[in-house]
Amino acid sequence: MKKDIILAGVGGQGILSIAATIGLAAVESGLFLKQSEVHGMSQRGGDVQSHLRISDKEIASDLIPGGKADMIISVEPMEALRYLPMLSSEGWVITNTKPFINISNYPPINDVLAELDKVSNHISIDADQIANELGSAKSANMVILGAASPFLDIDFKILENAIRFLFKSKGEEVISKNIEALNAGRKFTENKI
Repeated sequence: MKKDIILAGVGGQGILSIAATIGLAAVESGLFLKQSEVHGMSQRGGDVQSHLRISDKEIASDLIPGGKADMIISVEPMEALRYLPMLSSEGWVITNTKPFINISNYPPINDVLAELDKVSNHISIDADQIANELGSAKSANMVILGAASPFLDIDFKILENAIRFLFKSKGEEVISKNIEALNAGRKFTENKI
């Protein structure tokens, strides 16, 4: 088992929480893990990306070569588009459809989504809307992670356990909302594939 994952979004969208959840679940599953430094966190709204590699064998490098990523998990659609050259021909893109417009020349969202639709393996989901419907706008990142979960090859219950561990200091309500968001994202993908 090997998964090379690009995590993408903008500062403040919860990329670190996605990485931590996958990382905790990978370790609990007995897998090896390497993660590159997260770039772009110096300002809220700046682009953020990280390489996350998990495998049942030792991993030599924390960086994913171009064209070799198994997945792009993105909380922002233009950031997913930015990293498409990293994706393998069989790879999956899981992205939010709700843009975070942080630049004056952000392209029309329909153009961005049309480009992402050209990727044969993709899940496009309005994670912000689903999170809002669940009453937890901040859990859009967990909706995205849930949508990506069928492709991670990590037991879903272990991902839920990772969320419990990661958010234990924030209380049961936060844990519950994040697990509910994770489940909603997974259900969306299961209905699509």
